[in-house]
Amino acid sequence: MMPAALFASTSCATAGGEQAADPHAGGIQAERGNAERASFDVVHAKIATDGNTAVFHMAVAGEAGAVKPAPTGETAGSDVYAYVWPTTLDPSKVGFPQNAGILALAVTAHPDFDDTPLFDENGDGRRGNDGATWHSHWVVLGPAPECGPDALKVKDIPEGASPDLPKTWPGLPILIDSPGWDPTFAGDTVEVRVPFEEIGPVRGMAFDGVTSGLKVNGNLHKPFLCIAGTFDVASGDLSLPGQVTY
Repeated sequence: MMPAALFASTSCATAGGEQAADPHAGGIQAERGNAERASFDVVHAKIATDGNTAVFHMAVAGEAGAVKPAPTGETAGSDVYAYVWPTTLDPSKVGFPQNAGILALAVTAHPDFDDTPLFDENGDGRRGNDGATWHSHWVVLGPAPECGPDALKVKDIPEGASPDLPKTWPGLPILIDSPGWDPTFAGDTVEVRVPFEEIGPVRGMAFDGVTSGLKVNGNLHKPFLCIAGTFDVASGDLSLPGQVTY
């Protein structure tokens, strides 16, 4: 069960599964006006299939990706903004331990640190300065009372532990993967295309759509990354009503 209080929202949503020419058809339809910033006001979330690819789609009331955190100059205490699709897919499907927590695909931006060491997202020939460029992650979420009442965090890796990790794990002490799938922003929409060969078929997987802010712990440890606040939730209560559209 998802901690509901952190994700409380006034959104009222319906879930559908019909394929349609309209990219905003099907999926979870949500009301406008539930977030302070239009760029994070979720109005639609969908996961659809396109051949052997799962297309993670989210639409907002404003321009998707227009707002990023202000840089602080330090990793500790810095902010992360994210567009997130929590799913019922088991974390083992992408290389984490089985039943480790809530597997979510996230598109994030954070100007104070880089967590995609294998990729040069901004194209400047360096791979260690791309945190401010929107990029994708798999993360495993779990309860985090140390972050606040009913809070969630990206799950920490206990000191000395050696859990199963994806080949593209970026080396942080948390259950995070940096697979290198470039998100696409177009007006009010953000999308990420994920090949089935990476996650397997997604039939039967449920999902939701969330926009949120996360914060790096000031001491970089236990927990490393808390969900500090939720901007909007497509379903209103993180009930994961979405069904994959075929």
